Amino acid sequence: MFRTLLLFIALSPLAVYAQNFPKLKAGLWEMTTTTSRNKDRPPLKSSICLDASLQQEMIRMSTGMMQGMCSKFDTKYVGNKFTGEATCNLGTSTMRSRSVMTLTGDTAYRTESHASFDPPMGGMSESDTVIEGRNVGACKPGQKPGDFTAPNGQTMNVRNIMGGNFMGGGKK
Repeated sequence: MFRTLLLFIALSPLAVYAQNFPKLKAGLWEMTTTTSRNKDRPPLKSSICLDASLQQEMIRMSTGMMQGMCSKFDTKYVGNKFTGEATCNLGTSTMRSRSVMTLTGDTAYRTESHASFDPPMGGMSESDTVIEGRNVGACKPGQKPGDFTAPNGQTMNVRNIMGGNFMGGGKK
């Protein structure tokens, strides 16, 4: 849940600019995530089959999460950079975060996030996360948009999470 929240916060600058945001290229995306919590471990690798509709659902979900949990959410879009600053309540802890997402056309991005927690959450007072994503071509045969392969190799479709209504997508 914590990594998911940080991912949504990292992507959340996109929510405000959904109409102007350069769409990420459809296909298979590989992501590499490094965190200060796991600095002695190799980066985590995951992948997702992405299309335009899933990208919009992810933007809507991040917006919904921010509205429900964050008292402050400021964004700025300049050139190929999206910057977001947020103050969010996570149970008994308040998280303050800043993220910068730098896009390379529609085929790659790098997001750098810093978060602090007061009081510390799970013994952690600060966390730094870097997510690098790149389009590696078409989705694999048999994959459909939303198919996500986690770092442990487990595959699931994100639209099926949370009763089939992940990110407001649901079945239509």
